[in-house]
Amino acid sequence: MRKIECISVFDMLKVGVGPSSSHTLGPWRAAQRWIAELKAKDRFDKVVNIHVDLYGSLSLTGKGHATDVATVLGLLGHDPVTMDISIIESEIEKIKRTAILNFNQEREIQFTFKEDVKFNRKFLEFHPNGITFRALMNDGKKCNSSFYSIGGGFVVKKERKNASKKIKNFQQFPFPIEKATELVDYCKTENKTISEIVLENERSLRSDEEIDKGLHQIWDTMLESMYIGCHTEGTLPGGLNVKRRAFEMHQRLIGETSYNDVNDWIPAIRNTEVKFRQILKWVSCFALSVNEVNASLGRVVTAPTNGSAGTVPAVMMYYMTIENHEATFEDLKRFMLVAGEIGSLFKKGATISAAMGGCQAEIGVSSAMAAGGLAELLGGTPEQVLMASEIAMEHHLGLTCDPIGGLVQVPCIERNAMGAIKAINAAEIALESDATRAKVPLDKVIETMWDTAKDMNSKYKETSEGGLAVKVNLSDC
Repeated sequence: MRKIECISVFDMLKVGVGPSSSHTLGPWRAAQRWIAELKAKDRFDKVVNIHVDLYGSLSLTGKGHATDVATVLGLLGHDPVTMDISIIESEIEKIKRTAILNFNQEREIQFTFKEDVKFNRKFLEFHPNGITFRALMNDGKKCNSSFYSIGGGFVVKKERKNASKKIKNFQQFPFPIEKATELVDYCKTENKTISEIVLENERSLRSDEEIDKGLHQIWDTMLESMYIGCHTEGTLPGGLNVKRRAFEMHQRLIGETSYNDVNDWIPAIRNTEVKFRQILKWVSCFALSVNEVNASLGRVVTAPTNGSAGTVPAVMMYYMTIENHEATFEDLKRFMLVAGEIGSLFKKGATISAAMGGCQAEIGVSSAMAAGGLAELLGGTPEQVLMASEIAMEHHLGLTCDPIGGLVQVPCIERNAMGAIKAINAAEIALESDATRAKVPLDKVIETMWDTAKDMNSKYKETSEGGLAVKVNLSDC
């Protein structure tokens, strides 16, 4: 049997800090991995100076994505899942004021942002998102290590020979899946839904208790980001002066309905008006709220990336507050299992990195993930679930990534709302269709997305060198 990379739901849905999984979470994780490397080679205690080189897209939009900040937070030894994000600003200001970095909270070394973090316009060959850590040792020797942030918080090294060996050592799922057709075949032969097949794969990695605990953490983080976004007003940081919209939108939608905290929030929403316009507004509000939190270095869940973090939770929230008031954790679990598997198909067959494929790789994939998850909850067959995902992606093909000022704000935040609405529509269309006669299989749209990504001009791949990024005058913002 051929070996297929095992991508878990918890690889596709990860808790992290905004604003970008590839430009913030990835470099943060790279810094942590570099520290682990140094310690494994008994070099950590010998480091007297650190320099960081950012390349390609990490450099071109790095300042707007807080890539330098995230990298330094990783060097400080903080973890994006557990860090108290309220101290990020004070931690960075302290380094700028003292020119001292407490390396992994263990050793103080000299470090200045302007001199020791360099933004290079050069692109490295292996991937557009390159980062190199350089260390000077107390014996005068130098140590360099390069990493590549490939989207969704995934970080790799250019180790082609070793990589092939690692793939052989991957734990094999009981139902290895590389193509959507294989997923459907398993569903038929095992007489199971997609979520049941994915759950069996997850059980080969962790216990049921661990799976439930992990999914609870993911949903709690999603729910918290929606709640915070809907209850925070003001202007987003970064210089574009983008006003937060979720706060006032939420106030108008919730009206006089009262609640005490996040635990009472969902029942309160269920008591509000549910006309078609209100439904559209609620879904948009949920999506906007998450990405406003993401844009302000808040904690969100990559789904599959930070820039597309609002689409999946907005659609799940739609199901819980509008479609099914009796929704339980089991519904949430099925939704997340399906969404994660759809995301993994795109990662294996194409990309989830905007630096590689434009925004179709982020919002397009997130919309496909949400559409598939919703279709299963609404009673769709495995074929209809995959059709829903295909429809959602089909109508995001060619979507460019052109963030103004390199910030994950315009047009990124609104795109999450549009992706969520498209996901719901895609699910409904699929449920009204004979999916066994679908003209465009999901595997074909994944291949098409990858072909489109390769043909796309590089200026539309998260470089802020094309599209809206150059048409909008920053001085007028």
